[in-house]
Amino acid sequence: MHSSEKKKIKANKIQCLNCKDIIESTHVHDFKWCKCRKVFIDGGKEYLRYGGCLKYIKDLSEYEND
Repeated sequence: MHSSEKKKIKANKIQCLNCKDIIESTHVHDFKWCKCRKVFIDGGKEYLRYGGCLKYIKDLSEYEND
């Protein structure tokens, strides 16, 4: 893959390591918080955006051709 090529996102999801909630963003601007509101996710299959308390984020995102 060339550096200018982007991986196609198959699933945009994370797990909160505090409350163990797994959250997934399925479309653009699909902003979601976990149950304890320590972490959030956004972007669907267009872009990856997550934040909050970064030490509680486990990235579970999947890409095509992985």
